[in-house]
Amino acid sequence: MAEAASAAASGAAIELRGVELEIGGRLLVRDLDFSVAAGETLVLLGRSGSGKTTTLKLVNRLREATRGEVRVEGKAVTAWDTIALRRRIGYVIQETGLFPHVDVEQNVGLVPRLEKWPEARIRARVHELLDLVGLPPATYARRFPAELSGGQRQRVGVARALALDPPIVLMDEPFGAVDPLTRLDLQRELSALAQKIHKTIVFVTHDVAEAFALATRIGLFHEGRLVELAEPAAFARSRHPEAVAFMETLDASGAALALRDGGPDRAARGGEAAG
Repeated sequence: MAEAASAAASGAAIELRGVELEIGGRLLVRDLDFSVAAGETLVLLGRSGSGKTTTLKLVNRLREATRGEVRVEGKAVTAWDTIALRRRIGYVIQETGLFPHVDVEQNVGLVPRLEKWPEARIRARVHELLDLVGLPPATYARRFPAELSGGQRQRVGVARALALDPPIVLMDEPFGAVDPLTRLDLQRELSALAQKIHKTIVFVTHDVAEAFALATRIGLFHEGRLVELAEPAAFARSRHPEAVAFMETLDASGAALALRDGGPDRAARGGEAAG
């Protein structure tokens, strides 16, 4: 009870304190010390292999820290029942992980069915979620994953992650495998959805334009460390060499200038041009 009260007082849904992960003598992440406030969208930005996805997996205990402590809702993840912990956390990955041999309704309703919800309740929840992600159930509920576009499959993946109404959603480069125009549509939809559902979202990407389009704060990873953590406008002014390098990827479209001069709203518009 004291742990929960402490988390409520701090407003933190997720906390990492002195976290390291070492495998085979190699430190994958080190010195991680940050919190994610309830209801915020934290985007973890960085190059491939920088530690972003590893950090995400520490939160839902797909990886276990070798040093330090990861806390969810004020409670160390090691003190949670693992299944109960993962029921509190939606998880969306790039290729969605949909089961190809069952239809959309069955894919989205999978976890509620494992929780032994009544079928009528499952169907109502699935249809509610399909409407929420822009896939009218009358059209899409009975389709199979192979009958959907990449963007539609990602929407189904988001719906499935929300099935139990978890307070926390982890998203690991969920839009990386779709074309640029679909990706932009999905970013816009996720931004609007985040305002509706009031979840704590941790979103991994290597695309700085995507980070500015979605984030309330951006956490920049470099060689296993979190080297910058700031709101978008402040991030755009960072002089850390890795932050500067990412900002330079926007220069061709003029988005970097818009970010520095106009803040995150103009940033999102600049990111559209970058695609």
